[in-house]
Amino acid sequence: MSDKNALKAFFLQRIPILHWAQEYNTKKFISDCIAGFTVGLTVMPQALAYATLGGLEPQYGLYSAFVGCFIYTIFGSIKDITIGPTALMALMTYQQVLGRNSDYAILLCFLSGIVELIMSVLHLGVLVDFISIPVTVGFTSATSVIIGSSQFGSLLGLKISSNGFFDTMTKVIQNIHLTRLTDLGLGVGCIVTLLLLRKLKDLKLHSKGTKSTKTQQSFNYILWLISTSRNAIVVIVCSAMAYMYESQESGSPFRLTGDVKSGLPEFKVPPFTTVVGNSTKTFPDMLSDLGSSVFLVPIIAVLGNVAIAKAFATGEVIDATQELLTLSFCNIMGSFFSSMPITGSFSRSAVNHASGVQTSMGGVITGIMVLLALGFLTPYFAYIPKASLGAVIVCAVIFMIEYEVVKPMWRSSKKDLLSAFATFIFCLVIGVEYGILVGVAINIMFLLYPSARPGVQVEQCRTSNGKEYILITPGNALYFPAVDFIKTSVAKTGLSSKNLPVVIDCQFILGADFTAAKGIAALISEFSTRKQPLYFLNPRLEVVSVFRGVLSENFVFFNCKNKLENTIEEESLNMTDEEEMLLHHDNNASKSIELKEISVNGTSLSHRKFSTNNSSNVT
Repeated sequence: MSDKNALKAFFLQRIPILHWAQEYNTKKFISDCIAGFTVGLTVMPQALAYATLGGLEPQYGLYSAFVGCFIYTIFGSIKDITIGPTALMALMTYQQVLGRNSDYAILLCFLSGIVELIMSVLHLGVLVDFISIPVTVGFTSATSVIIGSSQFGSLLGLKISSNGFFDTMTKVIQNIHLTRLTDLGLGVGCIVTLLLLRKLKDLKLHSKGTKSTKTQQSFNYILWLISTSRNAIVVIVCSAMAYMYESQESGSPFRLTGDVKSGLPEFKVPPFTTVVGNSTKTFPDMLSDLGSSVFLVPIIAVLGNVAIAKAFATGEVIDATQELLTLSFCNIMGSFFSSMPITGSFSRSAVNHASGVQTSMGGVITGIMVLLALGFLTPYFAYIPKASLGAVIVCAVIFMIEYEVVKPMWRSSKKDLLSAFATFIFCLVIGVEYGILVGVAINIMFLLYPSARPGVQVEQCRTSNGKEYILITPGNALYFPAVDFIKTSVAKTGLSSKNLPVVIDCQFILGADFTAAKGIAALISEFSTRKQPLYFLNPRLEVVSVFRGVLSENFVFFNCKNKLENTIEEESLNMTDEEEMLLHHDNNASKSIELKEISVNGTSLSHRKFSTNNSSNVT
């Protein structure tokens, strides 16, 4: 019986539809239909625009927009998330398709799904945690700038092909004299209209703090629906204008999308060979051409999807493994329908949430709308002006530039601002894949630096009977990067302390390794040679076990400060007369003893000054 319960719990966890379908009702279905229809109006123009951004024919955007909807309904754990093409995935796809063909985009989708599946099986969703918020901010802001600039050609009516931000800006400047004023006017008009319609949802007929009537509520809902459907409205109006011009002998004054292949995509295995120019590319050749994108694209897709899940989880615990598994299924199955890489869309998920979606069933309605569009509306997509699609993309990405975090980041942590700016600049200069790697590398260096150069606090203390000793407190775990630094710090402090006993306080040393133990052994040997006591205070059991594997009986440690000070006093009583006189002479050479600042490898250790007149002062 227990095995059956465990199996049932497993299926309920991995196939969430089995759980929420038991409580599904007509009221939830109506809410899901409204939300799914609203998202469908949003996804269709975006899908066409993102396919163009990805260097593909427009229909590939629609091919990418329906499979994820159905898969996520079954396996998805967050009801608000909608899976499909996004601007970021389109940009990364473009870099792989440029100079090649659509087979590379489809294969990248399949391989991304395979990598995500492996990550879910091995529970490697934790890798996303190594990409910090500053790196994410720099990355998303840079990609927004790259995506926005890539649409200058469409907005100006130029026929250019470019790769990267600087290449795009160079070619736009070189061809600026070829600008088509009709496309420029349409593009600017669409951007202004989209921004105004975006604000429309914030208008309320009733005053703040007062209760609205049913009529006001209905009117507010209509305004909200118009605002969320703004992309579809603008594209439909522009297409109608272009169609009217095209039906006349003069033809359309705008550059149009052109013919869009009608009908549903063929269900077939992803292409493992292709033909580019006059040469045949085998699977190893294609894999070599795709390079690091095979790993970076799925990681970035997971990063975006988990971020959206956190935003809409409403206090629920997010199962990162389940989200990884679902996203892998969406990409693997999508590749059989000629999809490019897909992930969760924040803008469409926000629309889905605001529409009052109750379950993941809303994705089914969205998927059906996309299929209907492929079956019946594709002949009309040919009349969509490219400037209107460019305006849709620009208005979608300009709000992804997170400039507002710069000021609080400057106030709280300037090193995080450095990693954010480095990621932003390198994404623009050398590409988004390498830019995010640079950002992660900088973050890792910031994490490792304290391990290599931990803080070291040096204090001069007295026992209750006035016997002096030096207390050194390292501020981090003792692993191999920090061994030489700590060893040199303690050795120099010992030499400058007039042979006073030296105590290393281990309260902050949470761990140690073999290299550290060897370094401490050498340090103990050095102190023993000049007959200067070296003690350890409050070491953890795991640290002691590591040290004892290497150190001799000279390793002396105490878990009680009183016992330590008693030992120091007993040792001082056993000193020879000559040693006592030497120490007494050194201590009375001045009225105070100052531990001077010690510089080790360019790093200054803290120092303090203590009066020798008050023998009862213990720091």
